Amino acid sequence: MAARSTGLRATGRPLKSLPKTLRDHPEVDRLRQLAQWLDRHTAECLARIDAWVVSSLPVPTALLARIWPDPGWQDALRDLVVLGDDPTEPGFLRDVTDTGDLRVVNLDGETIRLSSASATLPHPVRLPDLTDLREFADELDINQRIEQLHRGTWSKPTDLKDRDTTINDFRGTSVPNRLAARAATLGFRVAGSQVTCRVWEAGRTVEAAMWFDEDYWDSEATLGTLSWSVVDGPALRLTEVGPVGWSEGMRMATELSGAATKTEKKA
Repeated sequence: MAARSTGLRATGRPLKSLPKTLRDHPEVDRLRQLAQWLDRHTAECLARIDAWVVSSLPVPTALLARIWPDPGWQDALRDLVVLGDDPTEPGFLRDVTDTGDLRVVNLDGETIRLSSASATLPHPVRLPDLTDLREFADELDINQRIEQLHRGTWSKPTDLKDRDTTINDFRGTSVPNRLAARAATLGFRVAGSQVTCRVWEAGRTVEAAMWFDEDYWDSEATLGTLSWSVVDGPALRLTEVGPVGWSEGMRMATELSGAATKTEKKA
């Protein structure tokens, strides 16, 4: 939403900007502030739902019923894959009733109703039918506002050694200027010489951390090791990292490095 000129000049050409008398009018200023608030609200909705997807958090359907009428929430939620009580029956969310029932389209193309106390917006590594869901989404021309089905995923190798605690594939990689600023733009946390991302998995908050060496904010950076730990807890051996934590950590490191690695296994 924005205040734009739709008037015409005497010559019949559209105005390039609002006249000063309108531009400084209190009502126009209020519209401008409303547009800014709507932009922030939309961004907040997207960020919150992205967090639900990343951590595969169960969301009360009563909460979904309350927020669904809000266009900011609805646009972000529509067409996400959801799971009800049966984890083997995914469906694309199309509507939420006032009572919290979910109307979804399943892989058979049927619209069904899910009546459960909570619904899960699963991370793609937790979707056994991911390939079928991606193909069906393409057939339906579904465009998700949140990266779910087409989110990059990495499977954990099966040949990891019990003693290993770090990934060295990215170590020594030089990356473009302003790594810290770019990391923040991508949604990752930056603290000191670490870029981190967190997920909730197996009843605990797990943090993936990528070390980097950067003398100045705008200098070239060199990546270090990638590791995982429990927030306010111990470091994790690679074999202890869950599938979501592993995928999101590798996704972060790959996006920061700007290149795929030998350990990348996209679904």
